[in-house]
Amino acid sequence: MRLLVTAGPTREAIDPVRFLTNRSSGKMGYAIAEAAVDRGHEVVLVSGPVNLATPEGLTDGAAVESARDMFEAVRDRIDGCDAAIFCAAVADYRPVKFQEEKIKKTGDSLTLELEKTEDILGSARPIFGFEGVLVGFAAETNNLEEFAWAKLEKKGCDLLVANDVSRRDIGFDSDRNEVRLFFANGRRQSLPAASKSALGAQLVEIVETLVAERGRNDGMME
Repeated sequence: MRLLVTAGPTREAIDPVRFLTNRSSGKMGYAIAEAAVDRGHEVVLVSGPVNLATPEGLTDGAAVESARDMFEAVRDRIDGCDAAIFCAAVADYRPVKFQEEKIKKTGDSLTLELEKTEDILGSARPIFGFEGVLVGFAAETNNLEEFAWAKLEKKGCDLLVANDVSRRDIGFDSDRNEVRLFFANGRRQSLPAASKSALGAQLVEIVETLVAERGRNDGMME
């Protein structure tokens, strides 16, 4: 199958030396991409700024900086993919105005006006016209199950992968993770704590099953 994976954070520029970002290392997305390549799939990796070696054997890829960059890279590459896994931690907001010169420290406080960034996962169905298996990620600190189900339905996902990033032993910056899976048919599944490489392989196998099921269902409808 042909698989698109997004990974890492985005950076939303404030001025020439500062930006808004998050703690995503990109390790989970890269682990998924590597596992998919190892299983013989065509892999398209769209990555934000990370300190990781680019996986060997990619079919295509793009290194991007901002949410807008990632939106455009995904838009231009998602066509023809059987599945898309949106693992990147995309910034939700960016400064309304980019300051061309470095902002000087002149007062006791500074107010930044922010605007929403592009909703990449939410654009997959209505904007990009993607009809393949859609997998989203949710990094939560509370009400994980409630937020996961809501995001799955709102974004039109087939599978939502959620993890608790309030824990220090998994998730951001760690080589290990523990996730809970929420499927569009109402099924739930937990993947116990393991290396991100091991979890990446498990997730690719699950996506393979979802793609096969979609193919069978499409065949029955013809």
